[in-house]
Amino acid sequence: MFLEIQIPATIEEGIVIAFTGYAIVFLALLLLFYLFSGLSKFLSWQIRQNLIKTGRFPKHIKKEDDLHISGETAAAIAMAIYLCRDLHDDESNVLTIKKISKVYSPWSSKIYGINRWRKS
Repeated sequence: MFLEIQIPATIEEGIVIAFTGYAIVFLALLLLFYLFSGLSKFLSWQIRQNLIKTGRFPKHIKKEDDLHISGETAAAIAMAIYLCRDLHDDESNVLTIKKISKVYSPWSSKIYGINRWRKS
């Protein structure tokens, strides 16, 4: 005894469209991953070639990994640059509070916006 399930044609089309969409998005993400990975390697290779061409490439570096800067070193360099540049002015830390007198105006009064309900 088998249970037969009949699926309408619109649901079948919806399932095909959904899986096609998922496949397109997955393939696009995969393509972008490989594109960015290859772009990183290409830019590193291009920098190495420019350094070799200008004669500024260190002779003792043999592998690509030797050009890598660790996160701690990059953070220390960034902090040193930030501390060397004085981006903010020295403030006096004095608060000045001035009292502003407001003249009464019926335009800003809330009492005139209230409707009075009268019983007839």
